[in-house]
Amino acid sequence: MAASGARAPRLAIATHNAHKVGEIAAILAPLVPGLVDGDLASAGELGAPSPVEDGVTFAQNALIKARALAASSGLPAIADDSGIAVDVMGGAPGIFSALWSGRHGADRENVELLLAQMADIPLEHRGAQFVCAAVLVTPDGREEVCEGVLRGTLALAPAGGGGFGYDPIFIPEGESVTTAELDPARKNEISHRGRAFRALAPHIAAVLRG
Repeated sequence: MAASGARAPRLAIATHNAHKVGEIAAILAPLVPGLVDGDLASAGELGAPSPVEDGVTFAQNALIKARALAASSGLPAIADDSGIAVDVMGGAPGIFSALWSGRHGADRENVELLLAQMADIPLEHRGAQFVCAAVLVTPDGREEVCEGVLRGTLALAPAGGGGFGYDPIFIPEGESVTTAELDPARKNEISHRGRAFRALAPHIAAVLRG
C-alpha cells in the first residue's frame, strides 16, 4: 500500500524499509476496514527524515519515530521497533539488532556477527525471541502501544531467501524451518510484528473512522 495517483494518504508509516512496508500493509489490509492502496504512505514517500532513536526500549524507539512522523506529516502515524533477543546473551542484540555489526540495516553482516558470537553454543541452548512494539500516534496526541513476541531458536546457519533482518537464522517454535523459509502469509500469521499490529489494528481503524 503506497501513495499513488491523486489519492491523499490517510495513514503514515514511519519506516524507509520497503520490505517492512509491504509486510505491515499485508497484515493490516484485512483488519482495517476501508484501508486501500494509496491510504498508507511511508516516511520515504513523504520525504520525512529519520529521527534519532535514543530510547532504551522497543516501545520508546517506536514512539520516537511515530511522534516525529505525525508531527511532520500531519497524519496519524504508525511505527514499530523490533529485534531479536538471544537468551544466553542476556537479551542482546535487542534494541541494537539493526546496528549490531556497526552499520544500520546491514542484514548480512548482522547475521554473520551474531552467528559467530554464538558459534560454540549448542542448539539446545540457542533459545531466542523476536520482539516487536507497534505504535500509533495521532497529530492531536493520542498514543497506543501494542507488543508482540515470537519465541524460537537461533539456527546454526542461515536458510531461506524470504523476509529480512534475522529471519534466515530464526526457527519459530512449532516450525522446522526459519522465518525466511516460511510462506509470507504463514509468517505474518505467527510473527511478532503480525501479533503486535493485529493488536493495534482496532485502534488504527477507530482513528481512520474519525
